Amino acid sequence: MFKSIIILYLVVFSTYVFFSRQPDFMDGEKATAIIHLEKDNNNNNVAIPIAQFTLNKVAYEINADYLFRNFKEGSSVTVIYENANPQKAKVYSWWGYWFTAGEILFSVIILLVSYFAAHSITSNPTPDALKEQMEYQPERKTKYDL
Repeated sequence: MFKSIIILYLVVFSTYVFFSRQPDFMDGEKATAIIHLEKDNNNNNVAIPIAQFTLNKVAYEINADYLFRNFKEGSSVTVIYENANPQKAKVYSWWGYWFTAGEILFSVIILLVSYFAAHSITSNPTPDALKEQMEYQPERKTKYDL
């Protein structure tokens, strides 16, 4: 049972990831951006990475602060954007564009809840259901019986 739940989880999660990215992977354009570290307004000791790129002589800045990602000042990254909304671009990488901590955590919680729900439903049948299951005799059918 656990194997089938994992296979179903991987199929559903990969389909969700592929079709839910914003900006869209299929329609999105890619560009090169430079990382600049800017001081946070609330806390002067924290530097937030900002990806800056230029498109049609217009400069855009996007937040590149992803959990578990560290960028260095002046490093080059690829951003993905849609032509209609280049200000909503994202840094194109496995961690941050394709996978985020919130989505993975939420999906693993759903996986565990569904597994334990399925296990609790099937592990303790009532005595009547168990008796009915033990007494079940399949009905014999002929090959061409309608």
